Amino acid sequence: MELKSIFPLEMQKPKGHYSPAVIHNGLIFVSGQLPLDANGEAMLGSIEEQTTQCMKNIETILKACNSDLNHILKTNVFIADIANWAKFNETYSKIMGDHRPARVVVPCGTLNRGCGIEIDCIAVVKGES
Repeated sequence: MELKSIFPLEMQKPKGHYSPAVIHNGLIFVSGQLPLDANGEAMLGSIEEQTTQCMKNIETILKACNSDLNHILKTNVFIADIANWAKFNETYSKIMGDHRPARVVVPCGTLNRGCGIEIDCIAVVKGES
């Protein structure tokens, strides 16, 4: 079984024992992304700002995997306060446009570093779909 771990140069390497993404058979498995900036600092602004940063991180990782947001098959969203669902959904919809991958949103309480949201996804490498 061939697995390719991806560590984008534009992002800090994770402090935990995992890869930002793993590619296998044309599928990209992106690890959960907190709203961290390029220096690894948590951006604890509004849920809209946190969602935007998470999606920017995912976009950076997918670019390093020869993919993009339009090639996402499924996202998993962990949200600290379900009362923020509508604001999250509006921001996510603006970012994703007409592309509607499968999605789950799980209310979970406060996340690592006090973040309000974490997003992971499964995508496909361009040309593999």
